[in-house]
Amino acid sequence: MTGPAPDTPVPSMAAADLAEAVRSLRRASVLVVGDAMLDRTVYGHVTRISPEAPVPVISVEREVAMPGGAGNVVRNLTALGTSVAFLSVVGDDQAGSDLTGLIGGQPGVEPWLLVQGGRTTTTKTRFIASGQQLLRADQEVAQPIHPRLADRLVRIAQDTVAATKVMVLSDFRKGVLAGEVPEKLIAAAHAAGRRVVVDPKGDDFSPYAGADLIVPNRAELRRATEMPVDTEAGLLAAARALRDRHRLGAVLVTRGRDGMTLLEGDALYQFPAEAAEVIDISGAGDTVVAVVAAGLAAGLPLPVAARLSNIAAGLVVGKMGTAVARDTDMLEALGGQHGALRKIVSRMRVAEQAERWRRRGWRIGFTDGPFDLLHPGHIHLLEQARRWCDRLIVGVQADGAVRQLKGPTRPVQNEAARAAVLASLPSVDLVTIFDEETPVSLIEAIRPDVLVKGADHRIEEVAGGILVQEWGGTVRLAELLPEGAATVGGLGG
Repeated sequence: MTGPAPDTPVPSMAAADLAEAVRSLRRASVLVVGDAMLDRTVYGHVTRISPEAPVPVISVEREVAMPGGAGNVVRNLTALGTSVAFLSVVGDDQAGSDLTGLIGGQPGVEPWLLVQGGRTTTTKTRFIASGQQLLRADQEVAQPIHPRLADRLVRIAQDTVAATKVMVLSDFRKGVLAGEVPEKLIAAAHAAGRRVVVDPKGDDFSPYAGADLIVPNRAELRRATEMPVDTEAGLLAAARALRDRHRLGAVLVTRGRDGMTLLEGDALYQFPAEAAEVIDISGAGDTVVAVVAAGLAAGLPLPVAARLSNIAAGLVVGKMGTAVARDTDMLEALGGQHGALRKIVSRMRVAEQAERWRRRGWRIGFTDGPFDLLHPGHIHLLEQARRWCDRLIVGVQADGAVRQLKGPTRPVQNEAARAAVLASLPSVDLVTIFDEETPVSLIEAIRPDVLVKGADHRIEEVAGGILVQEWGGTVRLAELLPEGAATVGGLGG
C-alpha cells in the first residue's frame, strides 16, 4: 500500500521571475472546447412587495450580459493576453446571437460557434438588488448536440489544435462534450503533440481518460472516486486513484480557502490560498483552468503554471461577481505594493472596482483635478465628497494635461507623487490617472452616483455632469474654505 507522499517544495522563484512568467502568457495560444453560456445580470432596487404575491418587486435599472461557462474560460485567457481559438455550439435564438457577438468582441479570439437549429442557448439570468441576488432563472436544453454537428466539431478541432499549444475541455454537462466527443478530442490533441487540460463535471470522469491534467474541486474529486477527501492523506489517495484509474498525467485539486494541491508523478505540491479577502468564489475555477493552461502553452513547468493560477484565483475571489484576473493584476500583485499605494490603479481596474461596489449597493462618488500641490482646500473638498458617498474615487490629471492647462512650469509634483499623496488620505478609496483635458471618458467608465466639484463651479458647467444626471446620479458642489486658507505657498489646483 502506498503511503502519503511528502510534499515537494514548490520551485522557488523570485518575484521578478514570476513576473516574467506572467508576461510569457501573452505568447501562449490555447484552444478551448466546451459549453458556452450567456450570463445575464439584471440590476435594480426594491422598495415594495408585490400585491399579487409575497415577493419583492424589482425596479430594473440596467442589464449586463457576458459569456459564461466555457466562455468565461475564454474571458480569463484573453485577460492574460493569451490567443484563443474557441469551439462551441449555440442555438439559433437571440441568446445565441448575443453570445456570438460577445465572444467575437473579445480581443485575440478566433471563434468557432456552430449553430444547431431548434436548440436553446443556455442562459442564466440573475436578478440583483442592493448587492443581494434575489433570483436566478435558467433557460437551457442539456441534451447532447446533434451527432453530425458533433462530428463537425471534432473535425474543426483536429484542424485547429495544431495552431495552438494546449487544448482545454471545459465541460458543464450541457451537451457539447457528450458521448465520445471528449475521447476523440483528446486523441486529436495527442496526435498533434498537444497537451489537454480538463475542467470536469459530473461523477464519471472516464470520458476524460488520457488527459494530461484534470482540475476538479474537492467535492468533484470525492464524487468521482467515492473516497473521503477531508484529510490530506485522504485527498492524496483520492487524487492518486483518479489519476491511475483514468490514465491521467496530473491532478490539480482546487480546495477553496485551503488553496490547491497538485499531484504530478510522485511529486505532491501544496499551494496555500493567496486571497487576502474572499468576497465571491464565482468563476474562480475557470480562472485556475485558464491560467494553468496558458502557463503550459507558454512552456512553463506545471508547478509554476499552477502557482500562477493560485495567485490569479486569489485575485478573482476578492472581487464581486464572476471576474477575471488580468496579467496587469497579477503583475501588480507580484510588484509588492502595500498600504496606500495599492489604491492607485488603472482606468480598467477602477471601472471594475466601481462595478463591484455598485453591486453591493454602495454609492460611488467621483471628483477630479490636478491636485498640484495638495492643500487644505482640497482636503476639505475630499472630506465633503466622502460624506456624500460610500466609496470615493479621485481622478488625477496626468502631467501633460496639467502642463497644457497651467503652463510649462507645472506641475510642481509629477503625477505619481500627486497620486501617492491623495492615496494616503483616509477620505480617498481609489486613485486613477487620466491624460485627457476633461474627465468625461473616465466618468463614463466609472458611472459614479455622485459627481463632486468645488462651489466655484456652476452645476451646469461641471464636466460630465449631464451624463451623471442622465443615469440618475447627482452633481454636488462642495463648499470652499475662506480665502487664504485654501492654498499653500500661492499654489492651488
